[in-house]
Amino acid sequence: MDAVHDIKIDLTLDRAVTRDVLRALLHAILFHRLFGTVQPRCIEVLDITFPGITDSDIERKINDKVDLFWKTIDSSGLSTASPRSGELIITFSEKREKRQWFSMTEEYVPWEVWTINTTIRVPRNDKERREIMDPLPGELSEILKTILNKTSSEKGRSVVPPIHSANVITPFPLSIRVRVSGTDVGGPD
Repeated sequence: MDAVHDIKIDLTLDRAVTRDVLRALLHAILFHRLFGTVQPRCIEVLDITFPGITDSDIERKINDKVDLFWKTIDSSGLSTASPRSGELIITFSEKREKRQWFSMTEEYVPWEVWTINTTIRVPRNDKERREIMDPLPGELSEILKTILNKTSSEKGRSVVPPIHSANVITPFPLSIRVRVSGTDVGGPD
């Protein structure tokens, strides 16, 4: 059970849809991995319906991380000549007690990590924009299928540790990190 279930998603996005797509993907992943009572909602992006969560803390976390990702990418000078890339990394952990010499401490042991590798391009013309945007709805549909398969398959269910608290939306420590150019941005959450 100590093996980490590692899922990678690769995307190339037009600058204009980056924030909406990333928010929708984070919502979809969390919708399938939060085990408390969630109030569902639908998020429409590029005519694809993503499952979402209506919870102010989760929505704030998602918005903060996507905005941090966007500001970091955008401030580094997006241009038509040089696409920029970065990652959003969602980590689900289990809180375990760890014995030390004469005391007990808690440690967070990851059990699942989702990495959304994103390349953002600024198209020079309509042809380049269509090259990016035309396949995107199909890619997003495939990503939604991947999320469903990874969370509802036997392997996806078997990596989930025992749930000890049903009174919270997420019984496991959850973190969302932003990494641009190999460097974590914004510190821990």
